[in-house]
Amino acid sequence: QVQLVESGGGLVQAGGSLRLSCQASGRSFSMYTMHWFRQAPGKEREFVASIPWSGGRIYYADSVKGRFTISKDNAKNTVYLQMDTLNADDTAVYYCNVRLGASSYWGQGTQVTVSL
Repeated sequence: QVQLVESGGGLVQAGGSLRLSCQASGRSFSMYTMHWFRQAPGKEREFVASIPWSGGRIYYADSVKGRFTISKDNAKNTVYLQMDTLNADDTAVYYCNVRLGASSYWGQGTQVTVSL
């Protein structure tokens, strides 16, 4: 059974940094792409970044380019999201996601709150 567990969220001041982690388990993910999404209060869930597990092109939302960095550790089956120069607009619940064929799996999310 596929499981995604996010961690690393918290409260940070504007301009600060956080690193989120997504621990994946339950099967091999080597042929798939891992994604980070976020959902702010009252808004729809939006794409943040993605990375192919086997290597390849990385994508970022325009709103986070130059500030966020997605990476992975194959040995640990873990995907990271390094978030720098955070601002209030980055306040949201952050979710890890993988799509396996017709199925889409989500973690429980981790809250990131950026204070002014």
